[in-house]
Amino acid sequence: MSLAAQEVAQYLKDHPEFFNQYAELLNQIVIPDPHGGRAVSITERQIGSLRDQVRRLEHKLAELIRCGEENDILSGKTHRLDVALAAAPDSAAVLRALYAHLGGDFAVPHVAVRLWNVPGDAAAMEFAPMSDEARAFVATLTRPYCGAGSGPEVIGWFGERGAQVRSLALVALRREGETFGLLALGSEDPQRFYPEMGTLYLERIGEVAAAALARTLAG
Repeated sequence: MSLAAQEVAQYLKDHPEFFNQYAELLNQIVIPDPHGGRAVSITERQIGSLRDQVRRLEHKLAELIRCGEENDILSGKTHRLDVALAAAPDSAAVLRALYAHLGGDFAVPHVAVRLWNVPGDAAAMEFAPMSDEARAFVATLTRPYCGAGSGPEVIGWFGERGAQVRSLALVALRREGETFGLLALGSEDPQRFYPEMGTLYLERIGEVAAAALARTLAG
């Protein structure tokens, strides 16, 4: 009576000394090569498996290095924005820094800011009226919203080209837990801001922008 494959596998696991006693079997037993279809020895198959593992690890390492380099670049951009916001003497300078760095360094094609319940120039576009529904939505954001670009209110802030926006990032601006503004970023690329993306840098940008605006608008 022949043993089932599972029993053979279990036997070999339970008796690792088997191939020490029958070392010649390693070269005598041949199995199909998963890549070429030819028969190879167990030793050759093990070497091939190790090479496959090395290739996978090399690809993983390359991916980690690429992610690290991208994070370094984002950190540098965020730092430059932080410095510009910290040096801004008034709210107008803060807004100029936001538009310049997000539109330039970060290459975001559409940037808009809306503020409410804070002192400011009522004629400036940043203080243009927003619906109660939009404000209520922003107040519920516990993290930046990233997803499809839709809705006439925010899209309208980007002017004539707003109709071409396919993805949005909406970042709430808060002071001492109270929401007083919104930073909106738009792109024609539907994958620029997508629901599953990490939002760490967006959160940091929102925090420093809110702090700079709260500081300069308070006076």
